[in-house]
Amino acid sequence: MFKATSERAGKFLVQQSGENGFSAFIPKILPPSPPLKYDDELLALLVEARGALGRLDGATSLLPNPDLFLFMFVRKEAVLSSQIEGTQASLSELIEYEDVGKRKSNPDDVQEVSNYVKAMDYGIARLETLPLSLRLIREIHAKLLEGTRGGNKTPGRFRSSQNWIGGTRPSDARFVPPPPQEVINCMGDLELFLQNKNLRIPALIKAGLAHAQFETIHPFLDGNGRVGRLLITLILIHEKVLEKPLLYLSLYFKKYRDAYYDHLNAIRRDGDWEGWLKFYLRGVSEISIQAVHAAHAILKLQEIHRKRILQLGKASFSAMQLFDLIFQKPKVTVNMVSRELSISLPTARKAIQNLEKLAILKETSGKQRDREYLYEQYFDIILSGIEDY
Repeated sequence: MFKATSERAGKFLVQQSGENGFSAFIPKILPPSPPLKYDDELLALLVEARGALGRLDGATSLLPNPDLFLFMFVRKEAVLSSQIEGTQASLSELIEYEDVGKRKSNPDDVQEVSNYVKAMDYGIARLETLPLSLRLIREIHAKLLEGTRGGNKTPGRFRSSQNWIGGTRPSDARFVPPPPQEVINCMGDLELFLQNKNLRIPALIKAGLAHAQFETIHPFLDGNGRVGRLLITLILIHEKVLEKPLLYLSLYFKKYRDAYYDHLNAIRRDGDWEGWLKFYLRGVSEISIQAVHAAHAILKLQEIHRKRILQLGKASFSAMQLFDLIFQKPKVTVNMVSRELSISLPTARKAIQNLEKLAILKETSGKQRDREYLYEQYFDIILSGIEDY
């Protein structure tokens, strides 16, 4: 357990003394006081991050169907964000589950990842009628935990008991968030910060501050990390920095997990908001650039494969229908293609065979019946980075 050493950091309240004694941390309200120091490095990183986000918006607009790019990237984020919390479900398992309800070796994990997608979609839709608020955060949390192992941990309600991070109990924890009686006050202050229209704070900075504050408060018994990462995207959409939820930082936070926790602890201990923001803005740039490269790679892949399909002549019509489908559902079966495209089984089988001959689809099940085919080159672009850390 560390001690706060800065007037910016907040304070510790002794909750229990003796052998199992511990203190819980209560953060200072946002924005930081004394105010943020925008040195040359922080300003440069902010400009770079804004530019990277702008290029991401531009790159995705070039795609024939940007919504399909978004569809897959939301699911990639769902898998990564849930993996940080310890789930083992893969992107392939999520796609299969969403398509036919198929669950393999990790049924609970797949459900949790699927709920992340639903919570994201729900939160973005609710922003059209509801401001960034505690109500919205609680509703998202309820969607996140619905029907999962965390379903008994008061979904949609702030905690009424003490939680902690690391260790086996509060007395040996790495960090102890605010005591339960202080949670609603801390979250109320965060809501005021989110809704304060008089603050002259760039939206990217605002999202970074809010994420760190939310993680420090840890207002729920389960799912705090996932809700906190969703909060970044929701703020950027609400502040009109992003039109669509294109930025996902779970890969960056997972890749630099130790640095992520070190920077959060430096805020709590030293009030080092600037150090955290520099780390966070580097992540915005890094992930945006990766997504831009993915968008360009997908565009190039589409052009190459469409030219191949057009060479099929009369058979190109059903093959092109299938080609459009596999950008949303990169793993298919004959039955699924027949159902999705409303075509006969023989026509679906022939379309798959044509794309297999063109080296677009690849048979992956090794079975004689109910074979599965994967658009592997596209899937690899989406999957990039997900298994590396």
